[in-house]
Amino acid sequence: MTTRVFVARLAGLAVFDPIGDQVGRVRDVVAVFRAGRVPPRAVGLVVEVSGRRRVFLPMTRVTSIDAGQVITTGLVNMRRFVQRPTETLLLGEMLDRTVRLRDGGEVTIQDLAIEETRNREWRVRKVFVRRGRPGRLGRLRRRGPAFVVDYEDLTDIGVIEHRQGAANLLAAFEDHKPADLAEFIHELAPKRRLEVAEALSDERLADVLEELPDDDQVAIVSQLPARRAADVLEAMQPDDAADLLGELTREQAEQLLALMEPSEAADVRRLLAYPENTAGGLMTSEPVILPPEAPVAEALARVRRFELSPALAAAVFVCRPPLETPTGRYLGLVHIQRLLREPPHDPIGGIVDKDVTPLRPEDPLDRVSRRLATYNMVSLPVTDDGGRLVGAVTVDDVLDHMLPDHWRDTEEDPADELDDVTGEVPRA
Repeated sequence: MTTRVFVARLAGLAVFDPIGDQVGRVRDVVAVFRAGRVPPRAVGLVVEVSGRRRVFLPMTRVTSIDAGQVITTGLVNMRRFVQRPTETLLLGEMLDRTVRLRDGGEVTIQDLAIEETRNREWRVRKVFVRRGRPGRLGRLRRRGPAFVVDYEDLTDIGVIEHRQGAANLLAAFEDHKPADLAEFIHELAPKRRLEVAEALSDERLADVLEELPDDDQVAIVSQLPARRAADVLEAMQPDDAADLLGELTREQAEQLLALMEPSEAADVRRLLAYPENTAGGLMTSEPVILPPEAPVAEALARVRRFELSPALAAAVFVCRPPLETPTGRYLGLVHIQRLLREPPHDPIGGIVDKDVTPLRPEDPLDRVSRRLATYNMVSLPVTDDGGRLVGAVTVDDVLDHMLPDHWRDTEEDPADELDDVTGEVPRA
């Protein structure tokens, strides 16, 4: 069994019970700090289990940390983890923090190592640091040497007051999906949440914002510099950007729209003109659109684009030029399954499905959902009075509007109603 583990390497690590069934994945390490230079004690892991529930796994229940996995005794309390005032999250709150060495000089924490003691406690013994402190967006102003020190060699833990960076924290979550990173950010304190958001690229932050609750979106965008916020909105899907702007004050929304590229702002303004729970308010103005003479190979190349959601990649909408919404006359759509069965050089105009009736922008949410169910579709075209394609509604946007507010915070697992599903004493 490994007796020293750097916590950044634990992020996303699979947790298994003794018989080899996966329990969940590690999201953070919970530690308790004491006054003086006593090494902090790691008291448990925050583990994400099914339903995106985050639970507390005491270190006393960890039997092995080795070979890229965590093994437990199999006893996991399914109550949602709630951080206590005396607890610190090592990944969320300690990485990228600037502290002082006892012999002078400031260093930035890159990682922390926990070690198992003889009495089977886990303590923070070693700290990987780099000289210097983070500058704008979490980057070190001057990249100094990196080295490992004993925890006792640090002082002023948590005392130096300045904006904490996030480069090393984000490195630990680099390969995670936007929804996972959004879930992690949502659990952070507001100040730390903003620091992490500022350290993300525009594209990554746009993806994460689309997965966050409305309140978090507004809080982050409202505190970003206006120019940066406009750049992030441009990187978002137009319908998600419109939803976010709809939550801001009219003055804030107009300021950000004025800073966006005119073409991007025009798409968002069109969407803002529709009532929220209508096809027009739900749709995206950037589905995959091609002319009828485009070959099957080109259509397949377009739907393979990384940035497309699965719902948008399921169909190509065929229109006469112009091919940006509002397009020329809408002709029909081609399903991805049909594209996969046809010769690559054949034009898509010959395999258009004309039997799917387009939605109208004013169609209400219940009609949209019924139409999706009727056709067994994951996306539907939306056309105006002139028969031009103005957008497409996807099933994920419909679900987002049909689910209750703050559905991301609602646990679907009934374990909260059970006092003891595992035999452990509930964590107060």
